[in-house]
Amino acid sequence: MIVAGEASGDKHGASLARALKRLYPEISFDLFGSGGEEMRAAGVETLVDAREVAVIGVPEIARAIGRLYRAYRTLLEAARLRRPSAVILIDWPDFNMRLARKLHREGFKVIYYVGPQVWAWRKYRIHALRRDVDRMLVILPFEVEFYKNAGVKVEYVGHPLSAAVHATKSRDEFCRSHDLDPARPIFALLPGSRLKEIHYHLPVMLDAARRLTANRQSAIGNRKSGDPQFIIPLASTVRRDDIEAVARMAKPVEFKIVERDTYNSLSHSEIAVVASGTATVEAALAGTPMVIIYRASEFNWRLIRPLIHLDTFGMVNLIAGRRIVPELMQHAATGDNIAREVTAILSDPSRISRMRNELKLVRDALTADALSGADHAAHGVIEEIRGS
Repeated sequence: MIVAGEASGDKHGASLARALKRLYPEISFDLFGSGGEEMRAAGVETLVDAREVAVIGVPEIARAIGRLYRAYRTLLEAARLRRPSAVILIDWPDFNMRLARKLHREGFKVIYYVGPQVWAWRKYRIHALRRDVDRMLVILPFEVEFYKNAGVKVEYVGHPLSAAVHATKSRDEFCRSHDLDPARPIFALLPGSRLKEIHYHLPVMLDAARRLTANRQSAIGNRKSGDPQFIIPLASTVRRDDIEAVARMAKPVEFKIVERDTYNSLSHSEIAVVASGTATVEAALAGTPMVIIYRASEFNWRLIRPLIHLDTFGMVNLIAGRRIVPELMQHAATGDNIAREVTAILSDPSRISRMRNELKLVRDALTADALSGADHAAHGVIEEIRGS
């Protein structure tokens, strides 16, 4: 059973499913659980659709409690009925840690892939992970020492996206596919994979886009001619209608929605404005300079910020161990500030070069070895099942 509840987890679950089948062709796999369209395409029977449970923030979770409880009961009953040889939990800690506690007590083998960021906030949860999880498969190199020191069985497998994020089309091919002009600069806007993230991030991103269009010469310097083209690569848990509904409430600015082509979108963009999360790692792996933003309701921000034990938020900066790309959090994440940061980066060729070099170091750090992170994770799953 594979359980993911967000767009990033859907990607990781799909990669893991494909790796299991490819690396162990002698085994007949019956894969089921929770996920989205990518896991379904990889042959996982999704009893729970990630689109229905991808929520963030205390009020939002409270309103979705019925859906979340039904998902919990569906997965619990499926595990009891089908008796999977392993339950693989992917991220989504508030849900998955509760499921782990129940299933581990009932004798199921629990593997956590892409573990909760307990090293960043709510460190007390490490006790539950030690009690309820048989093996942690972590994707960030610095996590190993943290979990080992806490007495948790842990293995670093490399980031599951490290081998996946690359361009599969030339710039001309990509632009032809999405009716873009290859001679004009492309700016990517990635507002997140949950509806609430779209609600809080997309308006300020579009405001920044409007300002950059109005001031295009200072924004893009002499690197490309013409107005910037703004693209929004669509996360698998977000519908086109969700983007268009929020965009209608913002001041008009031209943009294109790009579906099922995020990695080419990033690879051929001069810069990206990215909501804090997995997409920042995708941008780093593509080598794309970026500005990281994050906004939430004032209630959620005031509630969550005191629980975070770090001075920086972006995953790229955490992996690098220093702030290599700018972060604009909450009140600082305005259209004006985003436009200023984008302009400052693109008008300074030495800064662009330095940022690309530092992003390459991040990519190197996320690659365990020649095998992909998903391949390593697949081996870890089978080893745990076999008891080795």
